[in-house]
Amino acid sequence: MKSLAISNQSLVSLSPTALLKRNALPVIVALGLSLAAFAPSLAKAEEHIVPHITISGEGKISVAPDMAVITTQVVSPGDTAPEALSANSKAMKAVIDEIKSAGIEAKDIKTSGFSIYPRYDHSKRAQNKAPKIVGYDVRNGVTVNVRDLDRLGDLLSTVVESGANQIGGISFQVSDPESKMDEARKKAVENARKKAEIYAEAAGSRLGEVLQISENGSYTPAPRGLRMEAMAMAADSVPVEAGENTLQASVTIKWELIED
Repeated sequence: MKSLAISNQSLVSLSPTALLKRNALPVIVALGLSLAAFAPSLAKAEEHIVPHITISGEGKISVAPDMAVITTQVVSPGDTAPEALSANSKAMKAVIDEIKSAGIEAKDIKTSGFSIYPRYDHSKRAQNKAPKIVGYDVRNGVTVNVRDLDRLGDLLSTVVESGANQIGGISFQVSDPESKMDEARKKAVENARKKAEIYAEAAGSRLGEVLQISENGSYTPAPRGLRMEAMAMAADSVPVEAGENTLQASVTIKWELIED
């Protein structure tokens, strides 16, 4: 019978420090490979960071208004609300008829306010008595777009003569400001470039390519108003001067900076 020989292999026990060193090597190698792979991306990102300057500019133009907007009212008193309303409706119809007869189209006439208010007698307030209603006031107003400024003075006189006893004012507007904004935009770009060139020269550089342009929005000032007291108007054509309106554009531009 053959004897079976069994050889015992000795087991080696590793310390924690040895295990750490043994496992750290693959991690270090993997980290090094990752950084090596990421390095081209970092270099590429640095290549895209170029010196630049960002400047805002404004451009303004003056434009003669081509339209006027007037707001007029008829105020009618009465002892009762129906009485005041009847008188007001009759007077306002006469005003609107005259406005249309002056050549104003229906699309340019719009009711802009209607109200009925009681009138009180406050003379006995000192006697701690509630004020007494002594009548009513009816107000009805219309807003009119006048597209022919040469007829504005005559129209104002006509409105008052036909029964309107309050005119809230006149505003002069540019009917299509967007079509005239291109000139203001060009001036805004010129203004931004001029300032950018000054800064670049002072820094020992010059402007390169435009990297970005953004419009900050256009600005049309509120229509210039002219308040008029209807009762003080004469029967002759009212003298009116339209003047000019200002349109404004703003732009922000980023340029590349090139060293001289």
